[in-house]
Amino acid sequence: MPELPEVETVRIGLNANTLGWQIEGGEVLLPRAIAYPELPADFLNTLVGAEFIEWQRRGKYLIAKLSQGNQLGVHLRMTGSLLWCDRHEPAGKHTRVRLFVKEKGKGKQGKGSIPKELRFDDQRTFGKMWLVPSERSPESVITGLHKLGLEPLGSDFTPQHLESKLSRTGRPIKTVLLDQETVAGIGNIYADESLFLGKIHPQKAANSLNSEQVKALHQGIIHSLSDGIANGGTTFSSFQNVAGLKGNYIDMAWVFRRTGQPCKICGNAISRIKLGGRSTHFCAQCQRE
Repeated sequence: MPELPEVETVRIGLNANTLGWQIEGGEVLLPRAIAYPELPADFLNTLVGAEFIEWQRRGKYLIAKLSQGNQLGVHLRMTGSLLWCDRHEPAGKHTRVRLFVKEKGKGKQGKGSIPKELRFDDQRTFGKMWLVPSERSPESVITGLHKLGLEPLGSDFTPQHLESKLSRTGRPIKTVLLDQETVAGIGNIYADESLFLGKIHPQKAANSLNSEQVKALHQGIIHSLSDGIANGGTTFSSFQNVAGLKGNYIDMAWVFRRTGQPCKICGNAISRIKLGGRSTHFCAQCQRE
C-alpha cells in the first residue's frame, strides 16, 4: 500500500501538472470506486466545470480543493495510481475512473493544447474517490479521515507528543506505528525503516521506551519519511507517480525487503519475522530486544 512518501510524491506531481486545468467530463468504469456520492453520475456532474486549485495530503489520503468550493478525495489503498495522461491514450484494463480536463480559458478539449485526463487506475479495486460538497467538511464524508493522528512531518509532531501516544499501550512498537491514530501515514515499509534508524526492536512494548529512545524513534521517522519522499517513494509492486514512473527508495532501504542481506551498519544478516500478520524486517544486532 502506498504510504506517506508515495502519496506525497503523487501530491507533488499533481500540483505540478493539474492546477489551472478544468474538468469537462469523465467516465466511471467501476462504480464502486466512487464512495460518495452514491450515484457515479452525480459524482461526474458535480465535478464538471471545476478547476483544480490545490492538492493536499492528509496521512495516506489526497484531497483536491476545487474552484467551486467542493473537494475531491482519493485513497489509493493497495494498488491505486493517479496518472496524468494524454486523452488519446486508451484506458487500461485496470482503469476505474477518468476525468477529462481542459486548460482554463482554452475552449472545448483545451484548444491550443494536448487534451489531457486524470486517470485513476487500481488493479485490486480497493481504492476510493469521494466528492465532498462545499457545505460539508472532508472529515464528515471521507471514511477514516477524522481518526488520523498528527502528520509526522508537521511542527506539532514532537518527541513529547509521540511519547504521550506510546505511553498508553503495551502493544509492540511496530504494531503501534502502523495504527493511523498514532501517527498518520506510516505503513509497513517506513515503520521498519524508522525502527532501524531509532535502534529499537520491533517487538519492544511501546510503553517501555524511555525518553531517549522515543527521541531516537522520532528522528528515525522523520529521516526515513524524508528520504522516501526525496527518492520518489518505494516501488516493489505497483506504485507509480503521476507520470507512470517508479519510486527509487527500495534501492537505499536499510532493512525493508533485505532479509538475509548484511546490515549496512554492522554486517549482521537482516532478520524477518511476522508481527501482527505483517512481515517485519530488522537487524538483531543494531536493534536489540
